Amino acid sequence: MVMLGVIAVVLMLTTSGLLLASAVLASHRARAAADLAALAAAGVLMRGEPPRVACQSAAQVAAANHGQVQRCIVLGMEVRLSIAVPAGMEGLGVATARSRAGPDPSPGLNLSH
Repeated sequence: MVMLGVIAVVLMLTTSGLLLASAVLASHRARAAADLAALAAAGVLMRGEPPRVACQSAAQVAAANHGQVQRCIVLGMEVRLSIAVPAGMEGLGVATARSRAGPDPSPGLNLSH
């Protein structure tokens, strides 16, 4: 009877560990997808393309990284994105991340001193 209890506890801990690892992996994927998509969109803006094209580029990069753009806001030459990436295991939902890319918003401010 004790062995069954030990096996049940080990199985429960293993399952919990797998769920946690899946959630952490989804979080890392969401952050990477958001950063890469924001950089791609900012690059498109720097070439002079309209915001719609920049957001389409962000969506393509996010999709290549297993993500989906939830929000794409273009303010001048700056892009702000929100990306969702599904967790690897069923029932865990999605991980979301935000990112921004573009020129330094305050070029006269030097924070290195």
